[in-house]
Amino acid sequence: MNPRTKKILKRTMIIALSIIFVIVITTVVFINQANFGHTPTGERKQRVEHSPNYKDGKFQNLSYTPQLTGDKNMIQTLYDFLFVKHNRVKPKDKIPSVKTDLLHLDKSQDIFVWFGHSSYLMQVGGKRFLVDPVLDGAASPVSFINKPFAGADIYKSEDIPEVDYLVISHDHWDHLDYSSVMKLKERIGKVICSLGVGEHFERWGFDPANIIELDWNESANLGDGSTVYCLPARHFSGRGLSPNQSIWASYLIQTTDMKVYIGGDSGYDTHFAKIGEQFGNIDIAILENGQYDAGWKYIHMMPEEVVQAGKDLHADRVIPVHSSKFALSVHEWDQPLKRIAAAAKTEGLPILTPMIGEVVDLNDSTQVFNEWWVGIE
Repeated sequence: MNPRTKKILKRTMIIALSIIFVIVITTVVFINQANFGHTPTGERKQRVEHSPNYKDGKFQNLSYTPQLTGDKNMIQTLYDFLFVKHNRVKPKDKIPSVKTDLLHLDKSQDIFVWFGHSSYLMQVGGKRFLVDPVLDGAASPVSFINKPFAGADIYKSEDIPEVDYLVISHDHWDHLDYSSVMKLKERIGKVICSLGVGEHFERWGFDPANIIELDWNESANLGDGSTVYCLPARHFSGRGLSPNQSIWASYLIQTTDMKVYIGGDSGYDTHFAKIGEQFGNIDIAILENGQYDAGWKYIHMMPEEVVQAGKDLHADRVIPVHSSKFALSVHEWDQPLKRIAAAAKTEGLPILTPMIGEVVDLNDSTQVFNEWWVGIE
């Protein structure tokens, strides 16, 4: 090799190593932003590692659950999602909604108000719960990816009243939004979250005494005859490069008069039937219905499975969520609602389909909701 070739090769190697160094440093800086939170440390890490649901260095589902199925690998799946054109993934029209004055709600009323996707406000047993709020940004760590649909973002953090409990099902970006949580911080009484997720909240300055952090099959007394049960789901977790270091969960809130199931994100599995057997008739089941695909069928339910899950839970009524705000899959934006409406009618399962912001009276079994998605392009 002549001196000139050696010099060129050396210069090329220096440039390549410099580029790699810059990429590594940029990545480290990026994932160490506050909004990423932190994986469990100290006593919390010890609790995580002693969990019966933590094996081989990570939390596990009850059943074998590959994140992807079929012929495509992760790179092919991402390419298909990001670069292949799919029809009607996002609506051309604005999503219809109702702007309810949440700041002056009667707290004694048992109600539900949906904000699109999996964010909603619920009042039961004289207590106010805010679930998985993503109100002030995108469903991602950056503002220009997974932005909300037009019309689906009319509720912001400033519209939310003081809540007794913030409930977080798991720490994915479309369920735990740093911006929303920090803006709501002074209006949150206590946080109910799944094991490991409390680390994020402590890093964000929340008082550990106000964090109720539960593993599957644990419960907490909320006072006045109300109890929250942390229950299994079939999914995964993680905000950075260390997946499944916190657990994903569903919850059942039981008051003196009502049982409400919060499904979180979950693929279909036997846990629904077991929960139905354990608690008997459930008044309301709030179940994820949307952002599914055959390629990840074990971590998100198809609409027909949502109906079956409702039946397994012995639910009197089901409220489908996880749709109509973000495009996190490649199905048509309104397909989840069309399919679940048809399946529920066939199976005779009552479902409630309010518009964003429409008040649902949880004690009124006669309340009727329009198929508001019909005619929206």
